[in-house]
Order: sequence, then structure tokens, then C-alpha cells
Amino acid sequence: MARKNQDIDVLTPKPLSTVNLSDYATRYEGDMDKKTAKALEQQYEERLFTLQEMLYAQGKKALLIVLQAMDAGGKDSTIKHVFDYVNPQGIHVHSFKVPTAEELAHDFLWRIHKRTPAKGYIGIFNRSHYEDVLVVRVNNLVPKEVWKERYELINNFERILTENGTHILKFYLHLSKEEQRERFQDRLDRPEKNWKFSKGDLAVREQWDDYMRAYEDVLTKCNTEYAPWHIVPADRKWYRNYVITKRIVEELENMGLAYPEPEDNLDDVVIPD
Repeated sequence: MARKNQDIDVLTPKPLSTVNLSDYATRYEGDMDKKTAKALEQQYEERLFTLQEMLYAQGKKALLIVLQAMDAGGKDSTIKHVFDYVNPQGIHVHSFKVPTAEELAHDFLWRIHKRTPAKGYIGIFNRSHYEDVLVVRVNNLVPKEVWKERYELINNFERILTENGTHILKFYLHLSKEEQRERFQDRLDRPEKNWKFSKGDLAVREQWDDYMRAYEDVLTKCNTEYAPWHIVPADRKWYRNYVITKRIVEELENMGLAYPEPEDNLDDVVIPD
């Protein structure tokens, strides 16, 4: 049975523990209501504005946020709502599509490493290096002996990043198959949303169980202390946004951020006419 009254603590499995997604609710069923969650989210967003400015000004650390989900899971919406207060100059968003010929000529992490955030920045991956153990696996794009070695390579890659000042937060937006159907139907019913729907989405939907198994392996094998996965109930957008905003603020608060010390003798400066 899916866990009830979920909060941030239980959304993060213990490092390298076996994850069964049926143990995690897709819809928040706790005591918080939508109005309360939205009010709290706004408070965290205001704090996020200040913390992101401090991160940028200090320029010593970086934050990488990884968003993974099934189609219609809410990755774009999460980025829009969680980061609507921050200075866009300090944030870079990257979406990883089908690899180009040049990218395929390199190792699978080559295109990813180039997009990791520089110190002082927040980087957001809308899909990520995990596609190479998800879609690649489900669609048999490379042999099993190739993709099964990638979990360890990914862990090593993320360790390199963290040891060089990049904090990593990974969010799996846990959507139910029923909620996905409703969101697909909404895209069909509303002309202004038709562009979001592709018939190819239905083919992926038919592979739902295969993707769940692939995600369970990702959440089991690549959930480390230095780069943890968070399983976020995503059927209710208001709770998803609250949880993710709160967790990002907590991580930034723990990074020891501060504004740089000002130059000496600023009190003596006179601005000329």
C-alpha cells in the first residue's frame, strides 16, 4: 500500500535501498490543504530569491537540479512555478533531447558535463543523463551489457561534481497512470494545449510498466548520500511545487552562503555629480 501523510523525510529513500514505486503515493493524502501549501510555497520562493542572489554573488558553489518524470509529469510546470521569483541570469535550464550525431560520437556523459552549472549558478536539467538508463533501456537502443554499467558511471560522475562544489538534488515526479490519462485528455480537449500532445506519447504510455521498472532501478542504484533522489507525489501540482521549493531552499540554506565582503573604506566614497 502506498504511504500516507507523506512529508519530505519519507520522500527520500535511504541511500542504495531497494525502491518499489508502489510503496509511494502519487497523490498527497496528508493534512495540508491547497491554500496552506500555496502560502508556504510563496514564502519559500521569496527566500529562494535571496539565497539564489547570495549563491550568485559568492560564486563558490553551484546547485544542480535534476527533474525526471513520465510524459505529462509536470517538469516544465515545476520549473515555471518554483523559479518564478528568481533572477534568470543566475539560472540555466537544459532539456536533453535525442542525441545529435556529434553527441553520439562521444561517451554518453559528454553532452551532460558541458551543461553542468558553473559556480554561482543553479542548473536545471529537464530530463538528464538518466535517459541513458531509461529510454535507452526500455527501447533497447544499446545492449544490456552497455546500459547496466552506466549506473556506476553516473554515480562516479555525480561524485566528481559534488567534490568540486556542486550540490545535487534529483526529483522524480511520481505521476499515476490515471492522472497522466487526464492530463493527456486535457491537452486534446483544449486547443491552446494541442501542441503539447504527440501521438508518440501513447506509444510510450503502453510501455508504462517497463518504465516503472527502469525508474525503480535508477532510484535504487543511483540514490546516494551526495546526490539523493526525492520521490515527489505529482498528481497534485500544488503539493509537488511546495515540496520541491521547500527542499531546494533547505539545500541552499545548508550551503553556507553569504554575500562577499565589501571593499574597504566604502564609507569614504563620494559619488561625483
